[in-house]
Amino acid sequence: MTLRLRTRLTDQLRILGRSEVAANPGIEGNERLTAMAGAVLFVLLAAEGVTIPQVRSLFLAHAFIGVMLVGPLSVKLGSTGYRFFRYYTGAGSYRTKGPPKPLLRFLAPVLVASTVAVVGTGIALLVSGPGSDSFLIGLHKASFYVWFAVTTVHVLAYVWRVPGLVLRELSKVGGPQVPGSQTRLMIVGVGVTAGVVAGIAALPAIATWTTWFNAVR
Repeated sequence: MTLRLRTRLTDQLRILGRSEVAANPGIEGNERLTAMAGAVLFVLLAAEGVTIPQVRSLFLAHAFIGVMLVGPLSVKLGSTGYRFFRYYTGAGSYRTKGPPKPLLRFLAPVLVASTVAVVGTGIALLVSGPGSDSFLIGLHKASFYVWFAVTTVHVLAYVWRVPGLVLRELSKVGGPQVPGSQTRLMIVGVGVTAGVVAGIAALPAIATWTTWFNAVR
């Protein structure tokens, strides 16, 4: 392929991209917001995963990150929930875009339920303190296993798209710009900040658990 032909194809793809964004800026903006929240969650969940094998000795980090997840998770659930709402209420552009693949549609309720369960039971354990009901501990572990399996499928399905969406959102080159970039960045920033504040607020409860772990070693 000659350089001239390659350049023309690249220009045509950029024009098509701009046309699609101009026609459906809301959809592209929603995807970029979801991608940014997902990228933040990927980093936090990777850090959380590191703490799991040594959860007793790394409980401070484990619990703090677990509580911090609430902020970015709220952003991602909100953005995906908005797309779900627009699609099933018959919004033309969202109907044209189409739904996720059948497997991902089937797993979506399980993913949401297990996410809420694993984070919710973790926070409940913090609040109830050491010596918590064994049923609650078992539910936290069981929901984690379900969440991990479903999340693995979800990540493998979408991870290849996230870097491009995030790069186009954060840079001025490489793709068409979408109105509302600053608002989307602010939403993600507020989510992360809220998570950090929640983690700091949970430190006294976390300290109670770490003291108990040290005492029973």
